[in-house]
Amino acid sequence: MSGADAAGEAARADGVVPRRRWGGRFRFPTAILLTCAALGVAGGLLLAPANWLSTVLFPGLPFVSVGLAGLWLLPSVIALRLLRRPLVGLLVGLLAGLVIVPFSGYGFGSVATNLWWAAFTELPFLFVLWRYWGTWLHYAGAVIVGVVYPALAWASFDLGSFPLGVQMLFFAITLASCVGATALGILIADRLRKAGVGRR
Repeated sequence: MSGADAAGEAARADGVVPRRRWGGRFRFPTAILLTCAALGVAGGLLLAPANWLSTVLFPGLPFVSVGLAGLWLLPSVIALRLLRRPLVGLLVGLLAGLVIVPFSGYGFGSVATNLWWAAFTELPFLFVLWRYWGTWLHYAGAVIVGVVYPALAWASFDLGSFPLGVQMLFFAITLASCVGATALGILIADRLRKAGVGRR
């Protein structure tokens, strides 16, 4: 291995991607697309039953329902951690949403929902222009959506009718779900990479 190759390997191990042309960074070779397709299908198969379970639990057990929220981050976190490519999180979220459409009861609204969640997995990497892939950026996205989601869903869950302690518990459950799912996604991606999946 040459000195340049060794330096490149060390940089990738630290989560830093060597500088390259933007055109090359946004290309999706066939192997990347196939991996995204597989992750999207697997994510859709996971989220289809989770979607129904969340819908059933929402009226009577909203706190249990929101405990599943982090699952919508899982496919995109795996894709970003495994492939370290711009926009693969959104692509996998899109594909998972399309898989869910026939089963969700919400039609193509499921695609919009999946893209919304996937956007938060991409957001921290967008801020660094996808040049740094540190683990903490995955968790930053989880924390952001873990706070934003209950705030936006305040009226849907009628959180204003609950005492302050219950409202704080709702935020805590959502945050724990998002962070926990992100940790699981990182673990799965790292195991897949060790098995040879996603290596370039």
